[in-house]
Amino acid sequence: MCGILGVVVADQRKNVAAELFEGAMFLQHRGQDAAGIVTCGSGGRFYQCKGNGMARDVFTQSRMNNLVGNMGICHLRYPTAGSSAGSEAQPFYVNSPYGITLSHNGNLVNSIELKQHLDEVVHRHINTDSDSELLINIFAAELDKFNKSRVNNADVFSALTGTMNMIRGAYACVAMLAGYGIIGFRDPNGIRPLLFGERVNSDGKKDYMLASESVVLKAHGFHKFRDIHPGEAVIIRKDGLEPEFKQVVEPKTFSPDIFEYVYFARPDSVLDGVSVYRSRIEMGIKLAAKIQQTLSKEETIDVIIPVPDTARTSAFQCAVSLNVPYREGFIKNRYIGRTFIMPDQQERRSSVRRKLNAMESEFQNKNVLLVDDSIVRGTTSKEIVAMAREAGAKKVYFASCAPPIRFNHIYGIDLADTKALVGFNRDEDEIASVIGADKVIYQDLADLVDCCKSATINDFEVGVFTGQYITGVEDNYLQELEKIRAQNQRIKDQRSRGLSIDACIDQDDLIDVKAEVDISMYNRGDYND
Repeated sequence: MCGILGVVVADQRKNVAAELFEGAMFLQHRGQDAAGIVTCGSGGRFYQCKGNGMARDVFTQSRMNNLVGNMGICHLRYPTAGSSAGSEAQPFYVNSPYGITLSHNGNLVNSIELKQHLDEVVHRHINTDSDSELLINIFAAELDKFNKSRVNNADVFSALTGTMNMIRGAYACVAMLAGYGIIGFRDPNGIRPLLFGERVNSDGKKDYMLASESVVLKAHGFHKFRDIHPGEAVIIRKDGLEPEFKQVVEPKTFSPDIFEYVYFARPDSVLDGVSVYRSRIEMGIKLAAKIQQTLSKEETIDVIIPVPDTARTSAFQCAVSLNVPYREGFIKNRYIGRTFIMPDQQERRSSVRRKLNAMESEFQNKNVLLVDDSIVRGTTSKEIVAMAREAGAKKVYFASCAPPIRFNHIYGIDLADTKALVGFNRDEDEIASVIGADKVIYQDLADLVDCCKSATINDFEVGVFTGQYITGVEDNYLQELEKIRAQNQRIKDQRSRGLSIDACIDQDDLIDVKAEVDISMYNRGDYND
């Protein structure tokens, strides 16, 4: 799961970098591992700054001064499969043909076949493990087929059709063609979100933006906006012509990832016509009904306390529906990132204690219902339950706005290997025992889907709950993913003990290994610091 942005301003004398930076701050929740901006000036040259870290750390003032041009794209990376190599910071760049840079939110599930095609058929070198690098090279190879000094919109749309017919998975992308314009496109299932907006200036000229969430558009005065449809693409030329939209591949079942509404998106965003805030209110109503059905008359609740921050909306509505007091029992340290992103169990465990502090006055001698958006590995939930008990709670019930997560997420959210999920092969009582709660109550999947439905969306990507993925059976991808994760963990363990990688891995089975500090073909923009 990542944040992506693209902006073209009408005034070619203006630099767009500051607006991209401000937009990145609104999307920081979507990726905290790395950040990157690429801009393009009137001469068609790219200017780039990217590296590991938060946007505020990567985009220093001196670096921003060197990002010139009236159009640009931005990326905020959330890593998958434990990959945090600096060389995988986006946007990615290829110089041929024409000069292309691309930001990708999502995950491709046929990466093995794509890499083989690029190597054996079109002979393009892949330097990282990122499926986003595969995507940009597939697009570049499709554009290269025209063998022209300059391309037009029809060529670009045709290349996107070829690209989207080859790749499979989740993708919302913004790309920039040097000296030409910005391109946005979305997978035919609409799994990942992408919105287009326009802003009219005082002189009547228009600026355009592509973004992962509507909140960015509204904050920057792009009051007229809409979602890019599944299988649709848009080209925004730098020369001020009206943007052109085209359905480049036939849409399939429109199935946004329901995790956007449960957890990832900001509550003040509207995705595919669905208010994230309103969907979370509905989750609270449905969850309250489930709690009433589940708890006996003897299992009373004195107070409802949310696990900050995403669950607050649902927890408050749940308290209103149950006529039970709502209290903020955990105070959050806002300088600690999301714990399920952290790759090491001990690191997650200690991070929860740094992230949250329980107020004893809200727990002492009370039967407490804790409400969270979901339960993934159970590590965070176990620590939170323990903190509630340490603060004096008599009983601790735990409610999840999402159903049990029993399967891997394969479209861009790195939850865990299936066997590391607390819901894997466990029922609710067993899960409660693992996390130390007196009872665990889960939202029903049918109720969750009802909370997020709209006039145009009836289906969602819910493979994490059912194991049935929208793109079909992906056993080969899942096996490869778990193999990579297992190897990465063994390598990390060996390095922490000062041992050689060779000591833990059979060389015949060795997957391409990333160094902890890599020599990378990208520009961190360290100049003039």
